[in-house]
Amino acid sequence: MKKILIAFAFIVAPLIAEAQLKTPQASPKSTVFQTVGLTDVEIVYCRPAARGRAVFGNLVPFGKIWRTGANENTIISFSEDVVIDGKTLPKGKYALYTVPKIESWEVIFYSTINNWGNPEVWNEANVVLRTTVKEEALSKPVESFTIGIGNLTLDSATLDMAWENSSVSMKFIVPTQKEVLANIEKVLAGPTSADYFSAAQYIYQSNGDNAKALNYMDKAMELSTEKPYWYTRQKSLIQARAGDKKGAIETATLSLAAAEAAKNQDYVKMNRESISDWSKK
Repeated sequence: MKKILIAFAFIVAPLIAEAQLKTPQASPKSTVFQTVGLTDVEIVYCRPAARGRAVFGNLVPFGKIWRTGANENTIISFSEDVVIDGKTLPKGKYALYTVPKIESWEVIFYSTINNWGNPEVWNEANVVLRTTVKEEALSKPVESFTIGIGNLTLDSATLDMAWENSSVSMKFIVPTQKEVLANIEKVLAGPTSADYFSAAQYIYQSNGDNAKALNYMDKAMELSTEKPYWYTRQKSLIQARAGDKKGAIETATLSLAAAEAAKNQDYVKMNRESISDWSKK
């Protein structure tokens, strides 16, 4: 009887798991993604609703650190360094905390992001940047807490937050001009060894013009002072496909020596197998 009950439990348990009731979240998760200039900004947060409650000064106390949403801490990320209130915020992910007050909010970028709400112990050393923004009264209430990116230009935007009768807007500046000028200089300076290597690798892998692949690979080697083992490995494969087994073995031998020096056993194995294979033909 005991064995029957155990077997029955194994059968029924997955069915119970699958039948678990799904209900909507009281504070649903939302993701905001916006490109500002050439900088990607992403915000992941949960959106509590007022539901007839007094929010600021009550549900969200004035002068206290707030998770800026519900559930997990709100996370904001920047793909490039940005400038806020004259201070640089390095690119990366941050927990976004705020301290709402009657006439202003403090906005805090906190380096530890794996918190459920506020950190158990607040560590001021984890505050990467803190700024204060003016609070604006809204003529029309906002039922659900809302974060957005607004006032887009090529070089800046605003982080906008609104709930109940309050809103704040924090400007941040992105390095668009710096990135564009760097890209212009790179393009005008001509292709790099990595560009030629990528081109040769693509042509080889897509069974394209082998002569062109070898030409690009030679240019990659010319522009590279180190001539890394993955370069020589790729050139040996192109040479072998062209029927130049002797040249392929010579190049693969160079790749093998460099891979052994770098302790990259994958490339050591591949080169040894290729040299052995090409030597038989």
